[in-house]
Parts: sequence; structure tokens; C-alpha cells
Amino acid sequence: MSTEYNYDEQGQFFPFFFVTVAGLVTLPVTYSLLKPSKDLENTATRIESSYTPEHADLIDGHRRRQKRRERKLKRMVVAGVGWATIALMVYLMAVTQRSTPKIWDPYEILGVPMSSTEKQIQSRYRRLSVTMHPDKAVPDPAKNETADSVNERWVEVIKAYKALTDEDVRRNFIEYGNPDGKQSTSFGIALPQFLITDGNGKYILLVYGALLGILLPYFVGSWWYGSQKVTREKILVNSAGNMFKEFSERIDDHGVVNLVSAGAEFEALLHGHKADAGTGQLEKRLLQEARVMTEKDRRFLQDMDDTVRRKTLALLWAYLARVELDDQTLNDEKYQLAPTALTLNEAFVSVCLAYGFTNPVLASYRTSQNLIQAVAPESPPLLQLPHFNEQVVKALEEQVGQRSHLTIQAFMDLSEARRREIATSVGLSRPQLDSAISVASQLPRLVIERTFFKVTGEKHIIPNSLVQFVVKARFIPPGTRNIPDIHPSDLEDIDPDETDTKANARPDPAEQKQHQPPLAHAPHFSRDHSPRWHLFLADARQGKVAVPPFTFTTFDKPILDASGKPTFNVQTLKMQFQAPPQPAQYKFQMHLACDSYIGFDDKRDVILAVEDPSSIEEAEWEDEDISEPEEDTIAGQMATLRGSATKKATSPKLKGNDDDSDEESGTDEEEETESETDTDTDTDEE
Repeated sequence: MSTEYNYDEQGQFFPFFFVTVAGLVTLPVTYSLLKPSKDLENTATRIESSYTPEHADLIDGHRRRQKRRERKLKRMVVAGVGWATIALMVYLMAVTQRSTPKIWDPYEILGVPMSSTEKQIQSRYRRLSVTMHPDKAVPDPAKNETADSVNERWVEVIKAYKALTDEDVRRNFIEYGNPDGKQSTSFGIALPQFLITDGNGKYILLVYGALLGILLPYFVGSWWYGSQKVTREKILVNSAGNMFKEFSERIDDHGVVNLVSAGAEFEALLHGHKADAGTGQLEKRLLQEARVMTEKDRRFLQDMDDTVRRKTLALLWAYLARVELDDQTLNDEKYQLAPTALTLNEAFVSVCLAYGFTNPVLASYRTSQNLIQAVAPESPPLLQLPHFNEQVVKALEEQVGQRSHLTIQAFMDLSEARRREIATSVGLSRPQLDSAISVASQLPRLVIERTFFKVTGEKHIIPNSLVQFVVKARFIPPGTRNIPDIHPSDLEDIDPDETDTKANARPDPAEQKQHQPPLAHAPHFSRDHSPRWHLFLADARQGKVAVPPFTFTTFDKPILDASGKPTFNVQTLKMQFQAPPQPAQYKFQMHLACDSYIGFDDKRDVILAVEDPSSIEEAEWEDEDISEPEEDTIAGQMATLRGSATKKATSPKLKGNDDDSDEESGTDEEEETESETDTDTDTDEE
């Protein structure tokens, strides 16, 4: 049997090839587009507010551009082209299937099944001869039949009849699909004919050379070097290097802002003519605002030689202080830089943890709050509320008689009449105050109710054990009245019983649904941001981080009900670490910091008591001695089998009559001795 290869000259197979190739690319891309986004910013609710900040059009423009980037436009184009290609190939398949000649089948021509006997075939042939013989069949003009077509059709019937009545011919057809026996095998290669047409070979080689020798290495190299240029925190390696160079264990909030400006990412945002355009005007405007920067910050800015970084730093300070700039382009750029600065600041936490100092970590968390709320370091927290500016807050604090900055909680704790009286005196209208109070009453303030250490399944904490630090807290918005009491069981963290198979089984993912707080109310920040809470333990004496931060973005119980009101559910936050190797009482300082709101952080001292295992065992042995069962009871017999200690049985006679004679007592003692001997003997035999 010979084999013949052809290159699909009739275009019968190459659509299958293109459908396969297009499907390998299109299906994964389509899945990535249709897969629901798990980004926190795309799944959270929003805090209701009618407040519109100044330059809202610029801020919304940056948000829309970010949304367009998140829509993955390139993938949408690839998926569209892929599905169009698949549709075209399916159409070609249908067309070529209709035009492709069918394989000659005598059974189909005679209209009999393959299981028919020779007698059945002869009977069928005779019936067909009555209607299809050329002497009896009349051409049908409606079907465009002619005498020649009738003759050809009858010839096919005769040929089929002979093929099925001749044993050799019929066997050849059944075994080989052809009445003449074995034939050469033909393979249709699924490529269009133009690919193998004479003269096109050199072009095909050029295409393959470009694909395999140029494009493939380019994309692989771009992916590889691109991944090498970015750290795990999604910032450029150069930016991380600059942060390590300028890190200081005494860095404060102002220093973090100056450090963040060293990010190499800003060079891509302020490239070309943007690098120094308007820098002089910007610095002049900043220097006029005495409240914006300290003298140290001013010197740091003026001594800087890098034009891109100098403009970046000036724009960041203008954004944090909400300085109005005369140039609309500069206003647009200051809102554009803030999200990049936040990303760099979040990566700076990793740098701080590499050194282990507490103050830089806290300064970085406070800087995140400042960037999200567009509030300069050490500025009043009330600037987070709508319609509150520097002048209003300053006058308000003077009215209250507050020496330090008034927090949102303290302002909301004032009576409603007092708030309205103060607001009117400082120039706030009633609708403006109502808008501010509405936002403040929706802010997710996490209030700690209880903290404790524990080891799962154990009563004591011993050296090197796996300890859990448990925080019980509730979301209580500022100014909330009539807060419900906490049930004592909600403040406990009870381990499931080892015999409870349901509790120890893997929980259903549907029952493990996590609940997310609303997006941060940040009208000046040109991105949607989901709040994050960072919990860590520090050694206050050494100023070092003892247990690295655990970050919480979702919680195990609903925060708001269906109507949007607080549920006041007790949330459980846990962080796990290894206990110190020596028994002692360890004093830690717990820090709970929210990255989105100023003034919602918590700090308190906690004590971890690590006990000596030997002292625990002695205490347990004493407890066991007190509770030793009598040997003649069932519990005593079970304890004897385990090898545990038991009490000697007390004679009923001795218990019942204290005035018995010595003779009776001696008898009892003998019986008791015999009993003991029997018990010992039984034990030895066992």
C-alpha cells in the first residue's frame, strides 16, 4: 500500500488547522476577560456622600483612565480577532463540506443496509428497475433531469448491484472501502495551497525566521527582563535601591514623603517636557504656604539637583496640603502622582521590616493615611470630612478649646446642638455640616474590645509553642449612640472539640464568606482604595518589631446589614507566631493601624506569659493526686490498667462503725491484705 501526501488543494482541511490554533489562544484570553475580578476595589460598597471636591473633573479623569487600563483592552482585541477567525473558519468548513464529493457507497445508492442478504439486494434491484430503468423512467424538467442524467443514474445502480452481488467485490468494499481492494492512502495536510506554491518558499522561510528568530526571543526577553526589573511589591528595583539608601531608623512622616519621591516610576510619568515644566512656579507657590513644609523640608527640596525628583516632591507636597495651583496642568499632575506614591510607600514597609525598627513602620502607615486623604503630616484629622478646610478646623478647635488637634471621634461625641452651634460660628452651613456628619457616621472605625494570647488545644503557653494573638473588635462608626452590649461568648475563642467531626471537617467555602468594609472615602485620591488594617507587636524598649504585621482586608462577620447600618458584630483578628524560648513574662506593645483614615489607630500594652513546662507538670500531678480514684471502683480498675496511681479502698465496716473491736479490725486488715495480694498477682499475670 502506497502513501500519498497532498497539500489540501481543495481547501478542505486547513480551516480545522486554523480553528485549533485560534482556539488555543482565544479560549484562555476569553476566560481571563470573563473571569470575575477579585480585586478588593471592584467588590466593595461605597460610603454615600454628595460631596464634590475641587477639581473633581481631573480626579474623575484619572479614575476613568485607570478603569480603562483595568479593562484589558489588548486582551479584548485579541479575543475579538480570535473569535472572528474561528467564525470564518467554521463558515469555510460548512461551505467545503457541501462542495466536497461524497465517497461512492453502493449500499447508499441501492438504499439497503450493510447487513442485507444477497436475496434482499436482488429484490431491491428489481424494484428499482421498474422505476429507474431508462426505458421506463421519464426525465423530470422540474429537477433539471435529462435522458443522459437518467442513464447515468441507472448505470450507478447497475454498478452498485454488481458490486454487492459479486462476493470478491463486496468483500473488498467491506474490508477496504473500495470495490477494487487496497488503495493508496492519501493524507491531506491542513495548510493552504499558497504556502507550498512554487516561488513562495523563500517568503515562508522569512516568516518563520521572523517569528522564531526575532519575535519569540523579543517577547521572552521582554518578559524576563521586565520581571527582573520589578520587585515582589510591584515597584522598580531602582526605586527599592533608592529607599534602602535613604532609609533612617529615625525617619518621620515628613521624611517618608521625601523618601517616596525617589521612586524611579515618576520618571515615566514626568518624562520629556513634563520633567521641569512649571517647577519654578510650583516651588514659589509652595514657599508662600508656611503651613505646608517644615524648614528642613524646604532645604531638602531646594538642595535637590534631580529635576524630575524635585518636581515630584513639590507636587506631592502640593497634593498633601491641597494647595491650589494656577496652572491646570500642574493640578492634574499632582493628582496623577498620588497613587504611584502610595504604591511606593506600601513597598517601603518591606524596607522598614528588613531593618526591624518600629518608628519607620508607623511613619509609613501614617503616610498612607495622608496620601489617601490628601492631608499633610501632623495636620488636623477633621480635614478628612467634606467641607472642612484649614481655616474652618482651626476656628472650630478654638471654639472647643482643644489644645491638640480634634479627632473625628471627639467631634462626633459632641452633642448635636453643640456641633451645630460651633459649625454656624465657623461659617459652615447646615447642609455642609449634615454632609460631613453623614460621612463621619459611616466611617469604619475598628474598636478593640479584648486581646489575649492562646495556644490551640492547650491551657498553657510554653516555650517555642505556636502562639495565637487574638483581637476581638467591633466596627463602631464615630458618634454612634445606643451601642448594643457584647455577649460574653463573643469575646471567647473556643477551640472545637476533637470529637466533633463537623467542626474539624474542612469548612464549606460558602460558609467562609468574608465581608469587606466600604471603599475608603477619599474624594481627593484618584483611585478607589479598599481599607486595610495592619496588626503587629513591637518591643517598646528596643524600638523593634517583635511580630511582623498581619494585614486584614476582610472579616468573618457582616459589617453592615442589608440597609447599610452597622451590625456591631464582634470580629476576630488573629496573628500567629512562635513563643520565645525562655519562660518569662514578655511585655509587648500592640499596634493596630488603618491605612485609610487618620486617627483610627490603636496602641496598647499586652503581656505574654510563657510558663515553665516542669512547673506545669508538677501542678498537673498535684491535681491528679487529689483526684485519684479508689482501686475497688471501675475508675480505679481502669487507672490500674493504665498504670496510673489509685487510692486504697476503704472498708465499709470501718466507715460504718468507729467503735468496732480490735479483733474485727484485724480481720478486716487481713482481708484487705489478701485482697491486695490478689490484685498484685492479677496485675503481674497480666
